[in-house]
Amino acid sequence: MDKETSDERLHELEQLSVIAIREARVQFKNPALLWSCGKDSQTLLWLCRSSFFGINPFPVVFIDTGWHKIELLRFRDQQVEELGLNLIVAKNEKALSEGQGPSKSDKFTCCHKLKTVALMDCVEENGFDALFLGIRRDEHGIRAKERMWSPRNKDFKWNYMDQSPELWDHYDSEMNPGEHYRIHPLLAWREIDVWSYVKKNNLPVCPLYFASEGKRYRSLGCDPCSSPIDSDADTLDAIMKELCTTTDAERDGRAQDKEDTYNMQRLHALGYM
Repeated sequence: MDKETSDERLHELEQLSVIAIREARVQFKNPALLWSCGKDSQTLLWLCRSSFFGINPFPVVFIDTGWHKIELLRFRDQQVEELGLNLIVAKNEKALSEGQGPSKSDKFTCCHKLKTVALMDCVEENGFDALFLGIRRDEHGIRAKERMWSPRNKDFKWNYMDQSPELWDHYDSEMNPGEHYRIHPLLAWREIDVWSYVKKNNLPVCPLYFASEGKRYRSLGCDPCSSPIDSDADTLDAIMKELCTTTDAERDGRAQDKEDTYNMQRLHALGYM
């Protein structure tokens, strides 16, 4: 892992992200920000605020699977109150009432029903034509196939075999009724870049990222599918120092990311984040 990001690189990444966010604000009528309360979506939220003089003009969508840690939900509610966010909670109540959950089905079915279907219903109900997501290429091989602006059809499907080229920061926004675009302002960022931005701007992040009793979370997800790592990193500087020496993948603790590549590609093709 590279050392802490230089100010020059961080400035270039920030400018690239701000351009994409502002362009999307012009091109789309009703965009929203998908907000998991993790470090990446926190960075994306701050980039949106930076793009519009400290005010986030987009509603934030939190997908509630019913399996989040209480610490993350408390952090979410605190941020909503402090920042005055327009929070929309997407939840697949039908699946949860039927007992759907990480401990009762395969990871593919669970992630699709509790996350993708919940988001599908939310997009349809609110008429969103674009979603900002905080995904990065270095997180997973499937996400490396994404574009900065990535279209989804009316069935939420992603045709990863037929994507428009993005030359000279030109983004294609043509779509048919019922379709939407995924906007990925952090696509070129790395994990260390995100933490460098968090440190430079003193951003609030979920306390689960900081070590307690020799454990911390490097990636946040549903409780049964997320495992902490062995770590004594209880400060930002300690986390960044740890990243400089580790050889473990960022999402090793996320159960769905351990599924075979084919299943992960199926999930993403069907609209998974």
